[in-house]
Amino acid sequence: MASLPSLTGAEIRSKFLRFFEERDHKVLPSASLVPADPTVLLTIAGMLPFKPIFLGQQEAEVPRATTSQKCIRTNDIENVGRTARHHTFFEMLGNFSFGDYFKKEAIAWGWELVTKVFQLPPDRLVVSVYHTDEDAFAIWRDAIGIPAHRIQRMGDDNFWASGATGPCGPCSEIYFDFHPELGDDAIDLEDDSRFLEIYNLVFMELNREADGSLTKLKKQNIDTGLGLERMAQVLQGVPNNYETDLIFPIVKKAADLAGLDYHQSDEKVKTSLKVIGDHVRSVVHMIADGINASNVGRGYVMRRLLRRVVRHGRLIGISGTFASEVAEVAIALSESVYPNTREREKVIKDEIQIEETRFLQTLERGEKLLVEILEKAASQSSKTISGVDAFTLYDTYGFPFELTQEIAEEEGFVVDAEGFDAEMKKQQERSQAAHEDIDLMAKDSWVNIAKEIGKTEFLGYKELSSSAQVKRILVNGESVKTAIAGNKVQIVLDRTPFYAESGGQVGDKGYLAIGEAIAQISDVQKQADLFVHIGQIERGEITVGDHVNAQIAVSDRRRIQAHHTATHLLQAALKKIVDPNVSQAGSLVDGDRLRFDFNLNRAVTAVEIQQIELQINNWIAEAHDSVIEVMPIAQAKAKGAIAMFGEKYGAEVRVMDIPNVSMELCGGTHVKNTSEIGLFKIISEAGVASGVRRIEAIAGQAVLEYLTVRDNIAKDLSDRFKIKPEEISDRITGLQQELKNAHKEVETLKQELALVKADTLIHEAEAVGSFKILVAQLPDIEAEALKAAAEKLSAKLGHSAVVLGSFSPDGKVTLVACFSKEVIAKGLQAGKFVGAIAKICGGGGGGRPNVAQAGGKDASKLPEALEVAETQLRQVLSNS
Repeated sequence: MASLPSLTGAEIRSKFLRFFEERDHKVLPSASLVPADPTVLLTIAGMLPFKPIFLGQQEAEVPRATTSQKCIRTNDIENVGRTARHHTFFEMLGNFSFGDYFKKEAIAWGWELVTKVFQLPPDRLVVSVYHTDEDAFAIWRDAIGIPAHRIQRMGDDNFWASGATGPCGPCSEIYFDFHPELGDDAIDLEDDSRFLEIYNLVFMELNREADGSLTKLKKQNIDTGLGLERMAQVLQGVPNNYETDLIFPIVKKAADLAGLDYHQSDEKVKTSLKVIGDHVRSVVHMIADGINASNVGRGYVMRRLLRRVVRHGRLIGISGTFASEVAEVAIALSESVYPNTREREKVIKDEIQIEETRFLQTLERGEKLLVEILEKAASQSSKTISGVDAFTLYDTYGFPFELTQEIAEEEGFVVDAEGFDAEMKKQQERSQAAHEDIDLMAKDSWVNIAKEIGKTEFLGYKELSSSAQVKRILVNGESVKTAIAGNKVQIVLDRTPFYAESGGQVGDKGYLAIGEAIAQISDVQKQADLFVHIGQIERGEITVGDHVNAQIAVSDRRRIQAHHTATHLLQAALKKIVDPNVSQAGSLVDGDRLRFDFNLNRAVTAVEIQQIELQINNWIAEAHDSVIEVMPIAQAKAKGAIAMFGEKYGAEVRVMDIPNVSMELCGGTHVKNTSEIGLFKIISEAGVASGVRRIEAIAGQAVLEYLTVRDNIAKDLSDRFKIKPEEISDRITGLQQELKNAHKEVETLKQELALVKADTLIHEAEAVGSFKILVAQLPDIEAEALKAAAEKLSAKLGHSAVVLGSFSPDGKVTLVACFSKEVIAKGLQAGKFVGAIAKICGGGGGGRPNVAQAGGKDASKLPEALEVAETQLRQVLSNS
């Protein structure tokens, strides 16, 4: 058989795109791994960016396109590294027709590409068609000339869909035959050891509705996918995708860090190396596209991948952090095609380093407990880990359930997943019960009320007060006709100027009045299509049907809208100064402050905080108008309006635009001009979750109140210290230094006392063979002092092994071992020795062979631990 051409991954990508560009296809860049489609977490296919076009929701800018699209899928994550070609990250080369050409051209070009451009021998190719697609079968047989027996009719596997709903249609696939010598009588396309699917041609002509029915799309479209990694495997003549030039350099780097030769390693080690190579590639591209590790959504997908990298690194003997070094290779391989990986190199490496360090700590704690759980199950002749134990690992130690399953499987155990889910449900129910507030009535009851009385009309964008009719009154959750003074009420009006809590902005306060009657309103919540005014009747009575005057607290509203508009300016400043990929993760806006949560894997520096404040106050001083428009959501996105991922928007949206500064989809209330905000001040910046930071800030009148408090504090300190306000900082620094020096003196005295106590022990050392051993307990000595004492005793005793123990008043145990080089030569290492002894006291630890420290939690076990230590030392050293 003739040899195949050897092409690099970059050459395959380039030849594919150039082939279709020569056939009038527009070469488009890869879309982000964060899709615009809110129904999908990640970009899972080359066609996903074109889904609105295939659905007829958007007009195509060009009739034909070709791309190399980066994709991530994790549905087969357990197969990564175990099979020849399963990946989480991969590149899908595709050519697309938006109502232009169809089956005949797609099939002809697909065949020309693989046989002429990539020079695959026709006799090593087999194709498949959907079993009812006679048109495709005829084109392959009659136009292309493939013998009928090499055209396989397939079932549902040859009907492609982008998801449960959406564009779909029959497809035709081209397979490469690794073993043509087996002959045409043995064609079984499910035999992936012989046949590899390299090119999938999807004839996108249908749409699957929510009820499962299929309808014809307005236009017949073509969506194809050729796996870059698969074609590289074929043309580079390697046994799997991982050994291609697209991935193997990453795998090799991991092997080098572990001190291994990939090709000489056993299959288990190779699997771990391949998992690391695949997952690091995924993580690099995810962070480059603005994804941060978290416990939800795509952030959790990334965290899970990185945790698997750490886990497999430990399995092959890598200790400590290493993934960022491996990531450098992945960045180097991708930067020519995806330059954002190099542009965001620091962000990528920092995020990986932070997550890896955190997880190593989690892993160490969780693995110890899991070993105990496995040993306990084995002692009971069980091969099942209970759901309770798995949940304890997850809930108490932060140990991922998937990792528990993976490790258990490696040891021949299974995990009770149903039991785990049951425990998780119990916790959620407990959490829900703990956070129950006064019931506003079940949501479905409000839905029924809305059907009966109609929705509330909101007037508050333009009006601060209005007349309104009382449509419903509730007292203690029960509908009443009349509410009297003292009643806590929930009142529904037909129309209202009150803003209901939404989008992070709190509800308005104010009052409802009729005659002498007045109801103070402390909050407004939206239920179904109703605005529920929550408050208390202060005097008189209010009856259903009354026409009341609804008046919001104007000063509160102005403070709230100043903070809300300032929140938009804050997000714009963060994107401009800190990172353009910053995205909102939550917010709170009220009259006293604003709180803004955002995705970022590091703290915002003091310099950046200063720059952000300056930028926002400049925008305020520049007096930018706020332009509010209602428009179709597609138009808003086309204009560049920022939408929060996960938020549900209707066909029409409200856009708040501060020209050349910020444009967001927002239903809140805002100032008409930024000058109304007055002043902006950041009061804190902190982390609130992994990969999520929080800024709290104030604006307008709240800044004056804040500065007044600070000024009073400064005056008070000046009076106390009898110094000028500007001297306060230096005075406090001096006091801190004095305190630090005093602490040092105390520590020195403690160490000296420990050494004095230790000197009294030297006569208790016993000769064992040619060595001296000293095992003793000292009362209430801190770790560093105990270590210094052990080292001093060891130096005085010469060929010796010294083990000292102590415990603090709160029961915390400290153990120290110090071995001379002659003891180490007998096979004893201080780190391993003291770590094992500490387990008796419910702890652990370790260190260097000559000196090490460990801790424990059970002081009552310390005498036993020291006795065991002495016995073991005697056994090893007595023959010397």
